[in-house]
Amino acid sequence: MPSALDQRPAPAAAGPRPVLPKRGTRVLALPEARWALAALVLFLVALPLDLLGAPPWLWAPLYAAVYITGGWEPGWEGLKALKDKTLDVDLLMVVAALGAAAVGQVLDGALLIVIFATSGALEAVATARTADSVRGLLDLAPTTATRLLLGDREESVPADALTVGDVILVRPGERVGADGQVLNGTSDVDQATITGEPLPVAKRTGDEVFAGTVNGTGALRVRVERDPSDSVIARIVRMVEDASETKAPTQLFIEKIEQRYSIGMVVATLAVFAIPLAFGGELQPALLRAMTFMIVASPCAVVLSTMPPLLSAIANAGRHGVLAKSAVVMERLGQVDAVALDKTGTLTEGTPRVTSIRPQSGSGLDENSLLALAAAAEHPSEHPLARAVVQAARERGLALAEATGFTSTPGSGVTATVEGRTVRVGSPARVAATSDPQTVSTVQELEDQGHTAVLVLIDGAPAGVLGFADRLRPDAKATVAALTTLTGRAPVLLTGDNERAARHLAAEVGITDVRAGLLPQDKVAAVQEWQAEGRRVLVVGDGVNDAPALAAAHCGIAMGKAGSDLALETADAVVVRDELATIPAIVDLSRRARRLVVQNLVIAGTFITALVAWDLIGTLPLPLGVAGHEGSTVIVGLNGLRLLRERAWTNSFGKDTS
Repeated sequence: MPSALDQRPAPAAAGPRPVLPKRGTRVLALPEARWALAALVLFLVALPLDLLGAPPWLWAPLYAAVYITGGWEPGWEGLKALKDKTLDVDLLMVVAALGAAAVGQVLDGALLIVIFATSGALEAVATARTADSVRGLLDLAPTTATRLLLGDREESVPADALTVGDVILVRPGERVGADGQVLNGTSDVDQATITGEPLPVAKRTGDEVFAGTVNGTGALRVRVERDPSDSVIARIVRMVEDASETKAPTQLFIEKIEQRYSIGMVVATLAVFAIPLAFGGELQPALLRAMTFMIVASPCAVVLSTMPPLLSAIANAGRHGVLAKSAVVMERLGQVDAVALDKTGTLTEGTPRVTSIRPQSGSGLDENSLLALAAAAEHPSEHPLARAVVQAARERGLALAEATGFTSTPGSGVTATVEGRTVRVGSPARVAATSDPQTVSTVQELEDQGHTAVLVLIDGAPAGVLGFADRLRPDAKATVAALTTLTGRAPVLLTGDNERAARHLAAEVGITDVRAGLLPQDKVAAVQEWQAEGRRVLVVGDGVNDAPALAAAHCGIAMGKAGSDLALETADAVVVRDELATIPAIVDLSRRARRLVVQNLVIAGTFITALVAWDLIGTLPLPLGVAGHEGSTVIVGLNGLRLLRERAWTNSFGKDTS
């Protein structure tokens, strides 16, 4: 780590970091839900009229409306699939309902339509909730920007109306309106929402800035370099917005089987209808038996066994700040049996804190007096390292004297007069008297441990050295323990940092296998080595150097705040709020989703077998067949949607990580 106190212009006062806003699609905003509700209401109005013996002209039009409102959409989708030479279950259900109505079982056909439409609406709700979690990221970007025109005229425009080449003005404290390049101005920009960097980044002419980041005290003129639809935040959204459309491997296998099964079922239905007629049976009973067979043998429940649990798990994880990019990812997360963790920005939060106070022998100062003088000099500064010094003094209850004559030099440090003495705090490489052997030795020792060293001078003489280091995330140790329990082996630390710093941190969190000083290709080689041994490795990282390992792993998770563009695009899932405890939680949630898939397949198979046997061996009433088949479909759908509940996340691995 560098040994520098790069003093920049003071940024705006830091407030709480943005959190993912709560957004929700109303259920009735979904067309599937509206049509299903309309069909249900019409059915509930028609049913009592039918059962109480009202004239058909009262209830028949209502039943017809049920068929139209609940059946037109799946019927149309089924016809489009048929055009592509695919036999869709939706079409079979509509045909079965129309067949029931054709033989006088209008109520039974309407019941089939209502239940089938309700099943589709439930799946649409699960999908929409996943999309809501993803779209919430867009609220981190500003809605308007100040565009500069010729003659320095200004106009306020929607941020999404900006085009490449536009020049925008970003005033102090504002969010940057678009990804671009600084044309003029100097400021510190808080990029925590995009990169997770704990320190504001100095931006000058030629530097890149990102939409949604917060400007400091300077004004910037920025040329838009990317279309708003291609900004970093927009790309994060695109990475995960298709989650509900992706099919897990189990689902794809089921759909392949479904095509053959459906063709076989149609042939069998025709046989069930034709064979009794060939032996002199009556038309209506044969048609009823065939319609009942087609309904109960339809694989709807089998098809719905897979996606609702996985989609529900995606939606629930999204609400708690973990965005899985697809159902495939959600399934694969539950398969991991080994974990590799990055160090900086992953196990540590990137927030500097004072870790060492080394008074110079002969200076006449102890730790508290050295820290008090440094904190008094740094107090007017807004720099993160300065704030760390002041915070350390406050934690020790030290009184800070008033500083006068405060000045700061970018890249070097600060100077102030405290209690009549000139105190200078800054980079050992840029302030005077760094040739002192004791000072050089102390600085070297701290830097060898991976700490940032800052020199304190009193009246021009070295008085001591302060050491800074990243703060270990509060949940790092518990996360390592939870992952060890889940996978049966402790995680491995993969880092490019030096060996001593890496092992010191690993010992704090309970990791024994440390691979330090690694280049990106070395991390990939380690992951490939484990996977060649049959392990399914989960890699968690945040930087560009982690991206190759994230891509090579069975699953990769990027830290959303600290993650680079490349890491976010490469990873399979993103921890939006950098909460490490969500990682074991989502692994456990994935395993629970897989267990629900198995449960659903058993339920669906049992229902189909029992109902088909009843229809072929005995006489299964059409209403009972409809209720049994659609009931099994609703059961597996609702069983999968259990993972939408808050308790499903709260109970994941025994704790609430929200």
